[in-house]
Amino acid sequence: MNWGMLTQAQRDRAYNNAAAVANSAQLVKDRNEKSALYRAAHTGHLDLPYGTAERAKWDLYPSKSPAAPCLVFIHGGYWQMNRREDFAIFAEGLAAHGWSVAMPGYSLGPDASMTEIVAEMRASLDWLAANGAAHGIAGKIIISGWSAGAQLAALVLDHPSVVAGLAISGVYELGPLRDTYLNAKLHLTEDEIAAFSPLRLPAVHKPMTIAYGSLELPALVIDSRDLHAVRAAAHSPGALIPVAGADHFTILQALQAADGELVRAALALAG
Repeated sequence: MNWGMLTQAQRDRAYNNAAAVANSAQLVKDRNEKSALYRAAHTGHLDLPYGTAERAKWDLYPSKSPAAPCLVFIHGGYWQMNRREDFAIFAEGLAAHGWSVAMPGYSLGPDASMTEIVAEMRASLDWLAANGAAHGIAGKIIISGWSAGAQLAALVLDHPSVVAGLAISGVYELGPLRDTYLNAKLHLTEDEIAAFSPLRLPAVHKPMTIAYGSLELPALVIDSRDLHAVRAAAHSPGALIPVAGADHFTILQALQAADGELVRAALALAG
């Protein structure tokens, strides 16, 4: 994309996943309904606060074995939409393999800045490291996230408790977002763009698989490919997985199904 030649409308469309997927509203509705049912069936370790903010809470879905690997999944929504509760169904795939799954919430823009959101994610992992065992989670941590959650996962890959990462459909360069409708709530500063764009940061030398759907918006495909290339150039391990036929929303079906491509990727990361 020649960003400087685009109109405002074109720049907005470049990152508007809901508009790009014709049935996105129905996909979100189905996701939310299934997540509500899954959450209602697994009520033992929900709404656990790791901080003082309203959204700074964990939903934990522990395995029967405390030593099992745990996927920490960070929800997306461009740092200004969605909530952890509506992604519970995506614990299903790895739970079928005996894994634990943990889902942190976080404050959203404009009530929180990007700086504050990233700080919350680090605090959430500190809490899990200190308290996870009391809730049946003591195994190795694989950090994951979708969309904005993938950017956050990439940023906290360096946390001492994390052994590997699975980044799904992420935005890894924040600069262009200043010129889109998204920044009306994000209010990104130059310092935040530099500090929180994974493409501008040194590669963390831990395994991280980067996945995207073949039907994603070009901006997200480019970011995924570029981040993998940057990491490969630094000899940081991790696969690049284009999920064939998947768009920004249906790609998570590969995490929900026990035999899904992203479930298999997480299993590989855990060794």
